[in-house]
Amino acid sequence: MLLTDLLALPFFEDRHRDLAARLFDWASRHVPGLVDHHDVDGSCRRLVAALGQAGWLDACVPPNGETLVPLDVRALCVSRATLAYVDGLADFAFAMQGLGSGGISLFGTPEQRAAACPSVREGRAIAAFALSEPDAGSDVAAMSTTAQRVEGGWRLDGLKTWISNGGIADRYVVFARSGEAPGARGISAFIVSAETPGFSIAERIEAIAPHPLATLSFDNCVVPENALLGRPGQGFAVAMATLDVFRPTVAAAALGMGMRALDEATQRALTRQMFGGVLADLQLTQAALADSVAELEAAALLTFRAAWAKDQGKPRITREAAIAKMVATENAQKVIDRAVQVFGGLGVKKGEKVEELYRDIRALRIYEGATEVQKIVIARDHLAKAAGG
Repeated sequence: MLLTDLLALPFFEDRHRDLAARLFDWASRHVPGLVDHHDVDGSCRRLVAALGQAGWLDACVPPNGETLVPLDVRALCVSRATLAYVDGLADFAFAMQGLGSGGISLFGTPEQRAAACPSVREGRAIAAFALSEPDAGSDVAAMSTTAQRVEGGWRLDGLKTWISNGGIADRYVVFARSGEAPGARGISAFIVSAETPGFSIAERIEAIAPHPLATLSFDNCVVPENALLGRPGQGFAVAMATLDVFRPTVAAAALGMGMRALDEATQRALTRQMFGGVLADLQLTQAALADSVAELEAAALLTFRAAWAKDQGKPRITREAAIAKMVATENAQKVIDRAVQVFGGLGVKKGEKVEELYRDIRALRIYEGATEVQKIVIARDHLAKAAGG
């Protein structure tokens, strides 16, 4: 497996190599029995519970009372790449526990962390991150969900959509316009229990790669004062700091999917009889495999550079994370598309791994900042530096 070779790079330490080996062994044995793609909600609940009980969520959710920083981002990336190689839903279940609790770990009070993080870490509760809205995805400043102070707390009103774990999460980190200042400076973050009156699931959303996804409704949803995460008006900082940690891990998930597709295509090429030999004998097949190897190795180096930089204490890795996510997700899409082509007609047949990967990879080019948004981030950083900013 390509990941084994990549882990030999000096970005990693022995603990990362040991983590990858142990997690791959566990996931290969346990994940297939936990996943039923006809029961996505149940599969995610089983996966979260199993990941927590086995201790794998320790990599993405800090212990009781500790903050998210320092967190071993390389371990996060290795975990996501390994799980995504085995099954996309297993990676999803792991990642959303980290993303959904990340804001609490980073900005929560000791009491908030103690109340929320242990159950998420142990797989007893499911977490979610509720930022996007029908008219505010990448443009967070266009958010229209409101938070108004009321006696004893805050009243939330509005809609959130495309929320992963929506409908099955026990707790959501929700972002709303509280009005301290214009634009992004007037947004606050709140911890909202799924049982809070005024909170409901407005719609369950079906996507090409099935996973729990929903539109959330807040209608006179009152949360207590201690639900506020950080300071009023600090919500944008909460969101961006959380994404800064987890965005490189999206690249790692894409890398894992791409590696699985390359392995599937390689085995198909070596065994598919054609024209008196095997498919791998044909130079066009060899060229396709060569392109895939090069693209995955390039993506891996960028992904692990971003994770390494964060682990070395760099406060923000916005540029590195944007480059990694853009290149890794785009390259993985190409690699998986080639794998489908190598399989021919079988490649588009339901039940084939490459067909599943083809559906799984597509969303990664969009969520947590679409490729086009990453280009804007990269270009603005480059131009600012060129102008002496």
